[in-house]
Amino acid sequence: MEKGAGIGGIFFRSQDPGTLAAWYVAHLGVDLLPGDYGTTPWQSAGGTVVCAPFPADTDYLDRREQGFMVNFRVRVRDLDRMVAQLETAGIAVRRDPETYPKGRFARIHDPNGNPVELCAPAG
Repeated sequence: MEKGAGIGGIFFRSQDPGTLAAWYVAHLGVDLLPGDYGTTPWQSAGGTVVCAPFPADTDYLDRREQGFMVNFRVRVRDLDRMVAQLETAGIAVRRDPETYPKGRFARIHDPNGNPVELCAPAG
């Protein structure tokens, strides 16, 4: 069986895509889609990618009408610094106090209210 080799993009709607894209650049370092084919898009660090559909009534994605959540992998040593950087920028961060076998987690919301999970993988 042929398999997907990784995430090729994340696409979602926004009433103000320019402002939302700038927020992702400023706070998460995710570069915008280049305007030409000669510029290399943002490169994701290698590692595990989880694909996990949840039941329609889950509270894990925060709002019931929320259809997705993006999880960004962060280097273990950088999670605390990234959380501090986000809080300094006035972004509310909900840290999960527990360390799981798969790592540590924190959650923020983008300006559209979309949940964004930050994961510092174990090890």
